[in-house]
Amino acid sequence: MTDMIARHWIDGSWIEGGMSGDSADPATGETIGRYWEADVATARRAVEAASTAFHRRGWAADRVLRARVLNAMADRFEARGEEIVRLLGRENGKVHAHGRFETGIVPQTLRFNAALALTDHGRAAEIALGGLSLLIRQPVGVAGIIAPWNSPVALVIRSLAPALASGCTAAVMLPHQTAQVNTLVAEIISQTPDLPRGVVNVFTGGQEAGDALVTSPDVPVISFTGSSQTGRTISANAAPHIKRLGLELGGKTPILVFDDADVEAAAPKIVQALTVFSGQFCMTGSRLLAQAGVADRLRIAVAAGLEAVRVGPASDPEAEMGPLIDRPNVERVDKMVKAAIAEGAEPVVRGGPLTDGPLARGAFYRPTLLEVSRSEMDIVQQEVFGPVLTLQRFETEAQAIELANATQYGLSASIWSRDVDRPLRVAREIEAGSIWINDWAVLHDQFEEGGFKQSGQGRMRGLAVLDDFLEYKHIALSPGLVEARSARV
Repeated sequence: MTDMIARHWIDGSWIEGGMSGDSADPATGETIGRYWEADVATARRAVEAASTAFHRRGWAADRVLRARVLNAMADRFEARGEEIVRLLGRENGKVHAHGRFETGIVPQTLRFNAALALTDHGRAAEIALGGLSLLIRQPVGVAGIIAPWNSPVALVIRSLAPALASGCTAAVMLPHQTAQVNTLVAEIISQTPDLPRGVVNVFTGGQEAGDALVTSPDVPVISFTGSSQTGRTISANAAPHIKRLGLELGGKTPILVFDDADVEAAAPKIVQALTVFSGQFCMTGSRLLAQAGVADRLRIAVAAGLEAVRVGPASDPEAEMGPLIDRPNVERVDKMVKAAIAEGAEPVVRGGPLTDGPLARGAFYRPTLLEVSRSEMDIVQQEVFGPVLTLQRFETEAQAIELANATQYGLSASIWSRDVDRPLRVAREIEAGSIWINDWAVLHDQFEEGGFKQSGQGRMRGLAVLDDFLEYKHIALSPGLVEARSARV
């Protein structure tokens, strides 16, 4: 990648196709390379390569090969982890600590799915005398994978690893905002020992290429991570082919802090929950719900923590939060904040765009804290995808649960209390797929991750992760019984 021209990796070759554009450093706005954005023909080429590789049957039928390849791929990503971190910092804006958080997940995900490739099983039963039924699981075919720009490495592997473990092949689309990172990911995958040609195909694309992937009759399953709005569009476009869909969509994570919580422990974690990936994270802790007895103390502690956050480029070793992905997103986020203030939100920490000094050239946005009194406000209901936190107060557990569930989203939640029973009691009533007690963003490949309501369908981790990529097949046999031989004299 010395020439910094991002290409597509399709059917074992680097190709150019579609229209070209410039990759930019969001911290400075400077061009760092060029890329090719796939057109429909390029997307179809990726699907064709994946389909051909699947129907050769070697990959789909060989569990041992799949496990070996996934483990080798984990080794490759581990060996080049720091290279990925540096490029994420340059193109995605992540400070290096956040880049390591993202890349550190990848080898674990690959190795867990390597184990699933060997341990996935069906079942057998003798339903009637002389009759036998078998249930086996088989890969569905080509998996269309679409991952977003906010965590392109971890999120593409989160879908790709189980697809490969199941025996599917893949056509993978990543966005132009991370074109250089996309090519590095494809390069690492391409160098994995024993990976057959055409099993994995990676291209940078946009809506046109994505639509081609979603509507292709040769792609029976789509695994998508992104906004709820795009997820709904994908669902509609995939409907004519009755496709399987694994969707992890938007989030509006509530953090519930009760009077008996450890505020000294909670406050810095709340700051982290808002500022990791600059708030561009589906699990960003964007709604702080504080019980009346602790609300004032928590407000002071969180405000001080947010004001102290050092914003800067990834090249600054002291930086704790990087830029947003680009200047238009800075303008979008600030417009939402201004509208919220006009609607009655109280700015506890105004934050906002950096307009002075060397950082003014970049897409930097300081963390913002707004106290609100109504859940109906857009700033509470809509995913901001930036470092903006709302604060609401509550009196009782029932009110806390009502506020936590008062949006269309249900991806994750965090509960803070030193009571032994309350967190579990409250967690059972919150409509979310991942709930953390006295913590935030605890992710394990061994346990399922996904959303309730408009936050998606299916699960991206855990044992259920293979379900999107496998068909169940019942085989009924009637072998009969061995006839009894006459007894010897």
